[in-house]
Amino acid sequence: MGRRRKNQVLEDVTILDIADKGQALARVNEMVVFVKGVVPGDVCDIQIKRKRKNYAEGYVTKIKELSPIRIDAKCKYFGVCGGCKWQNLSYAKQLEYKQKQVGDALQRIGKVKVDAFEPILGSENVFAYRNKLEFSFSHRRWLTQEEVDSGQVFDDVPSLGFHVPGRWDKVLDVKECHLMAEPSNAIRNRVREIALANDFSYYNLNDQVGFLRNLIVRSTMTGEWMVILSVAEDRPQDVKLILDTLVAEFPQLTSVLWVYNNKPNDTIADLDIQVHHGKDHIMEEMEGLKFRVGPKSFYQTNGPQAYELYKIARDFADLKGDEVVYDLYTGTGTIAQFVAKKAKKVVGIEYVEAAIDDAKLNAELNSIENTSFYAGDMKDVFTQELIEKEGKPDVVITDPPRAGMHADVVARLNELLPDRIVYVSCNPATQARDVQLLSTHYEVKKVRPVDMFPHTHHVESVALLERKATNE
Repeated sequence: MGRRRKNQVLEDVTILDIADKGQALARVNEMVVFVKGVVPGDVCDIQIKRKRKNYAEGYVTKIKELSPIRIDAKCKYFGVCGGCKWQNLSYAKQLEYKQKQVGDALQRIGKVKVDAFEPILGSENVFAYRNKLEFSFSHRRWLTQEEVDSGQVFDDVPSLGFHVPGRWDKVLDVKECHLMAEPSNAIRNRVREIALANDFSYYNLNDQVGFLRNLIVRSTMTGEWMVILSVAEDRPQDVKLILDTLVAEFPQLTSVLWVYNNKPNDTIADLDIQVHHGKDHIMEEMEGLKFRVGPKSFYQTNGPQAYELYKIARDFADLKGDEVVYDLYTGTGTIAQFVAKKAKKVVGIEYVEAAIDDAKLNAELNSIENTSFYAGDMKDVFTQELIEKEGKPDVVITDPPRAGMHADVVARLNELLPDRIVYVSCNPATQARDVQLLSTHYEVKKVRPVDMFPHTHHVESVALLERKATNE
C-alpha cells in the first residue's frame, strides 16, 4: 500500500492491472491511480499530476521492484516513441489483457450476456507485421532525455520519424522500426541520407515552411511496395533526384509516387498524386481475390491477420447462398467481396467516396457481379429507399470506426431485424454500447477477439448477434 506525502508523491505503489489506452492501474486507499510505462506487478513511486474526485493521474518517478511478467523491450526507442506501449510485456500476457479488455467491455460494463466467449486469435507475426508506415520530416528533432542530460548541443538537427505522443510539433528521429519488414528502414534511411547530402530543408511544423514533409511506405503480401513522398515546395527536379535514387537502389518498388502539399494539414486524400515510376497502385491478394491498393486506399495494416479476421466474420455470417447481405462501413469492399460468393447479393455502404470507387474497381477486377456499392453518410444512405431498391437484409456485417455505429443506424437495424448481425469492432467499448442498444431483439451467440496490433492496447472484437425467437 502506498502512502501519500505533501508533495503528492505516492511511494511503494504496486501496479495491479492494465487500464484503458495502454495505461496501468493502481489503488491507493480508495483512490484509483492511472500511470503509463509500467506493468502489473511493478512497485514504484508515483508523482500525482492531476486529481479528480474518484481517481488520479500520475507518472512514475522510480521503479523499485520489477514485475516478474516484465520483459526487455526490443526497440531502443521504447518509452519515447509511444507506438508500442506494451513491448515490455510478453506477448502471451498482451493477449491475456486484450481478451480481458473485450470481456470487461461487453460483460462487466455493457452487461451483455455472451453465450460463447472464444479465445483471442493472436498474430503469427509480432514484429514486421505492418504493411503501412507514415513518417514525418521536421527541421528540429525531439531529444531523448539521455541526449538532454549529455550536455551536447543539438540545435536544429532535422528528423525523419514519428511524432512524439501528445506533441504534434515534435518528431523523434527513427533509424530502425521493427513494425515493418525491410526494405522499409532502408528506404527511409536512404531518403534521409539524400536529403542531408543535398541540404534539402525539412518541414517546419510551426511555421509551415520547408521542402520535405512526409514519407509513406506501403507493402502487400504479394511482395509489392509503394513509396509516397510528400513535399511542401514545388521542386520537381529535387523530387526526381530523390525518387530516381530509390528506383535505382530498390528494385522491389512497384509504385513510386509524390504529392505537392502546402496545406496546413498532412492529409493527401484531397490532392492529386503524381506517378514517378511504375503503377499508381499495388496489389493485395486473398484466396485468389485481388485488391487494388492506391495511395489513398484504406486497407487493414496487418495483412495476414486481416485475412484471419475476415475468415472469422465469414464463418460467423454462416451464409448458405440465398441471403441478401449488407456490409456497413465497407471501406474498399474487402469483406463484401470476401463473402460474395456465398451470398445472393452483397450491398456495401461507405462514407468515403474514393473507397467506394476502389470497391467497384476491385469487384470488376475479380469478376464479382453480385455486389452493389454506395457512398455517403451511413445514416443518410442506409434508408428505406435503399432497402426497397436492394432488398431487405438477411444478414448484416458491420465494421464501424472507433466511435461505433450512429444511433440512426442502430435504430434502422432494430426496425429491419435481419436474422444475423456480425459486428466487427476496433473499439470494444462502443461495440458493447451498440450491442446493448440491440439487445431487445438480439442475443450475442459468440464473440472472438482478434489481435491486429501486437505491442499496443488495440484489439478487434467480432461478435455474432442472432435475432431472438418470437411467438409470432
